[in-house]
Amino acid sequence: MSLGWLASLYQKARTGLRPRHRAPRTRRWPGVLALAVVTATTAAAAFDLEAHRGGRGLAPENSLAAFGRALAIGVTTLELDLVVSRDEVLLIGHDLELDPAKVRGLDGRWLTAPGPAVHALDAALLRRFDIGRLDPKSRYAGQWPEQLPVDGERMPTLGELAALLEARGARGVRLNLETKLRPDRPELAPPPERFAELLVGELRRLGLLERSTVQSFDWRTLRAVQRLAPELSTACLTARQRWLDNLADGSWTAGLRLAEHGNSVSRLVVAAGCRVWSPFHGDLDPAELRRAREHGLLVLPWTVNEPERMRELVALGVDGLITDYPDRLRAVLAELGRELPAASP
Repeated sequence: MSLGWLASLYQKARTGLRPRHRAPRTRRWPGVLALAVVTATTAAAAFDLEAHRGGRGLAPENSLAAFGRALAIGVTTLELDLVVSRDEVLLIGHDLELDPAKVRGLDGRWLTAPGPAVHALDAALLRRFDIGRLDPKSRYAGQWPEQLPVDGERMPTLGELAALLEARGARGVRLNLETKLRPDRPELAPPPERFAELLVGELRRLGLLERSTVQSFDWRTLRAVQRLAPELSTACLTARQRWLDNLADGSWTAGLRLAEHGNSVSRLVVAAGCRVWSPFHGDLDPAELRRAREHGLLVLPWTVNEPERMRELVALGVDGLITDYPDRLRAVLAELGRELPAASP
């Protein structure tokens, strides 16, 4: 990291300049220079470069095509979501109800309305839907102009992803697996304990337990995973935004309440038994990061897509970043002289 870049960062903090893209309620800190200097003068540890949903900025999210593209770019970790079908098959997918912007039906046309619920359909039927192209008329498609369609992609299984990793020789690539369920919509997923049983059992069967982390906004599954497999790393996802605040009460946090832990998010995460805290990047500030360090937590913000914001957070000293654009983050890390993960073309 050059002193010129640090000076530029400090000047921006003083004059109020901001990145062109600014997430809601994202915090900026005049004191970031001191932390950047500390980071720059310490030995650089391996940085966790995570492809969010496999890198949805570049390929259809949560698809084998996306995971393959991310492996070819070179990432540390594949981040992905898990849902459960009616016949209790774990499938890789983000939405608890089929999204018409992302899914084409058996007739080859995009769905006209949300649904049905994934948990209401058997896996064999779910895997007949095409997830390889966004509906160009949807608002969602407009957010991902660089995403290249791959017609014919289906919701993958963990077994298929494990086979892809093996075929690419990517035995060092980790998995960050998010359990998708909601305390306010229990009918959309199995109970947390059953979800955890299915996931831990499948990871053991595939030999992926030691290279996986389980994350969730609904910490009930994390607590269940910890009981079933204490050796499995868990990550507490948090957001304190208008569009999602999973710390507002105890329903998302397995009954734990922020006020009972000194209103410190890091203390709450420790109480939940997580080794990793994964906040929305706009919620992270230096003071809370320092507290997280005092508690021995790894800190992995999500979802960071703008290079300038990536630079800020790397300078702040986070352990990794989750991004829809692994190519952008890789370029930033190269610019900063950080160690890069091997590519698996």
